[in-house]
Amino acid sequence: MSTRVSTAGMHNAAIAQILARQSVLSKTQQQVASGKRVQTPADDPVAATRILDLERARAQTTQFGKNAVLAESRLQSTEQALADTGTLLQRVRELTLAANSASNDDTSLRSIATELQARSKELLDLANRRDAVGEFLFAGFSIGATPFARGTTSVGYAGDQGVRSVQIGPDQAVAVGFAGSRVFMDIPEGNGTFTTATGVHTGTGTIDPGQVLDPAAWVPGTYTIRFNTPADTWDVLDSTSTVIASGTYVDGGSIAFNGVQVTVTGQPAAGDTFDIGPAGSTSVFTALDDLIAGLMAGSSTPESRARLNTSMAASLQQVDQSLTHVLDLRAEVGARLSAIDSAAETRDALDVELQTSLSELRDLDYAEAISRMNLQMTGLQAAQAAYTRIGQLSLFNYL
Repeated sequence: MSTRVSTAGMHNAAIAQILARQSVLSKTQQQVASGKRVQTPADDPVAATRILDLERARAQTTQFGKNAVLAESRLQSTEQALADTGTLLQRVRELTLAANSASNDDTSLRSIATELQARSKELLDLANRRDAVGEFLFAGFSIGATPFARGTTSVGYAGDQGVRSVQIGPDQAVAVGFAGSRVFMDIPEGNGTFTTATGVHTGTGTIDPGQVLDPAAWVPGTYTIRFNTPADTWDVLDSTSTVIASGTYVDGGSIAFNGVQVTVTGQPAAGDTFDIGPAGSTSVFTALDDLIAGLMAGSSTPESRARLNTSMAASLQQVDQSLTHVLDLRAEVGARLSAIDSAAETRDALDVELQTSLSELRDLDYAEAISRMNLQMTGLQAAQAAYTRIGQLSLFNYL
């Protein structure tokens, strides 16, 4: 039994073969033009899925890089603000030392106080400094509200305690600021353990900020050093007026109790007292206000000069505490900037790995593709030539 092929069927089969070869060639040409082996998920479903995952990971890495740039900019603004604050406090320290000279009269002290008032206003401006995009650096989450303002008696903080963080890696975030209260309002008082101050004062005695000899022996509380009649002996009284230590006064000698020690100089009068209390925290603005108030009180008498000396010693201690606090914060900012640099190195290494993996899955082997395209083109040309010959076949050609 013979099979007959109609002329129309023969033409359709030949055309279908040509179209199929054209489709395969076109796909290869698209691969060569784009340089990508996988054009659609149908080309390689497994590779296409992996490519999408890798591209998503690269996009995420790119976003982390953008986040890091913003974080670095804000931290650099913060570091500069802290550096400027440190410079200002260093000037305040110099003025405090100058004010404690016995050669100053009340006019000179008021002159120093006037400059300190200008420095206090400058400090307020620093506390309200903005970053490159106009947001307050030290306002916590309340970046649009002015964080610090001077009230009737002191400077208050209107921000919150929030600290913004920015994601700079899949499992890494970095804080990009500080709550203003931490920077300017949480300065340790005195020597960090206790404070000293003038109580009843009619003589010329002064007291230094003191030091801690044995932290384990210190019992936080309120104490009073009282000079007796005659004023060559002293007692230390606790908050219940119980004497816990006594001794004979020596000008410039130390008075020690409960693991701490203070030094009193000058000539306290009988009945004079000095107060010692546990250290809390204070604001740098309050420290400046107290310093200015001490200078404005003057030193026209030996007794007022002694009070000024005690006040200046306490203020100097407070300024030093503020400087140390600012340096610690700057060190923290430096650590954060270092973390950003380390994260950038990690991201760069990861991006190279992702690019390599993408290239292996997606990129075209040009030598193989061009060789395949030439073969496909030759096959198409052969199919076209065959169809041309078949299309010319007719019975009339043999009559």
